[in-house]
Amino acid sequence: MPNTELESRLKNLLPSFKKKGLGQISQKVLIPLDVTPFYDPDMKVLQVAVGVVKNTKGQVLISLRDESLHQGGLWEFPGGKIETNETAEQALVRELKEELAIKVTAATHLMTLNHQYPDIAVQLNVFLVEDYTGDTKSCEGQAFKWVKPTDLKDYDFPAANKTIITAACLPAFYAILDDADESLLWVNLQKILSRGVKLIQLRLKTTSSETIKQFIEEALFLCKQEDALLLINSAVKNAAIIAVNGIHLTSHDLMAATKRPDFTLSSTKLACWVAASCHNLQELQHAQAIGVDFVVLAPVLNTKTHPETKSLGWEQFAKLVSQVNLPVYALGGLSEAELNSARTAGAQGISAIRAFLE
Repeated sequence: MPNTELESRLKNLLPSFKKKGLGQISQKVLIPLDVTPFYDPDMKVLQVAVGVVKNTKGQVLISLRDESLHQGGLWEFPGGKIETNETAEQALVRELKEELAIKVTAATHLMTLNHQYPDIAVQLNVFLVEDYTGDTKSCEGQAFKWVKPTDLKDYDFPAANKTIITAACLPAFYAILDDADESLLWVNLQKILSRGVKLIQLRLKTTSSETIKQFIEEALFLCKQEDALLLINSAVKNAAIIAVNGIHLTSHDLMAATKRPDFTLSSTKLACWVAASCHNLQELQHAQAIGVDFVVLAPVLNTKTHPETKSLGWEQFAKLVSQVNLPVYALGGLSEAELNSARTAGAQGISAIRAFLE
């Protein structure tokens, strides 16, 4: 389908979202179309360990870089250079103790990002830190503060940190609610929310428009109470009249789009997220190039519903994820129990349909 035709279809198909709130996160990320390689192969890459430190309130710690440093005067996530013969985890533990006087007891790999500045190339090894002891304090005289993840967009960060902001706002699980049995939509939504899932895609491809409208009105109210977000699949019929928290592009719609969908919804103040389904490197790179916030990569393992489809496996999944700067959810034959495996492979978390209903 020609791009102009698809853009016209998307404009009519999808709701218009106002660019505010969480939607501004990805709008500040500027990515070249050709994302491989990330940096000049002749330039030495600075290896850095970064911590997304969260307290019991869910707030994230950020600190202000000294004006004399590279990217000085900007806010950042704490961390620092990985020294020779030091692992990323060891550097993280050392840096957080030196900077903030806290002792990390457990850190979870979140993502690895590559970024090319005009004068230096960096690789950020990012970890989620929720388990630590000690009271945070400024050991090096730097200003720091605790902020809500949704407020991170209001601070100026180095360009390499932009994707981390998005990841910090995203949960570990992304549920897909389909309409294989329309009579179970409400029951299944309640099951998903009862599992603590905060991000849900509505893939209602066969349900009538009237049923979808009524269901979403009720679902939005319930999700707001549970602090959960709803995204609508771009293949949903009459999606143009549906006001939710974002759009999930099918791989077909993704590849036909030449830019991030640009929507304006004046009737609500809902957040605007743009996600997409990917199956290969080309789709991942295109998603990054047009400014998608996050993606789902599938299938990781064999599935009962599509046993004939060749799975990626964790090794290939990790290889693909390492070539883009995007939060990526792993989908296909997975359960919540595979979260550690997914994160070890570089995933943001797990996406699933049936796993959250069992």
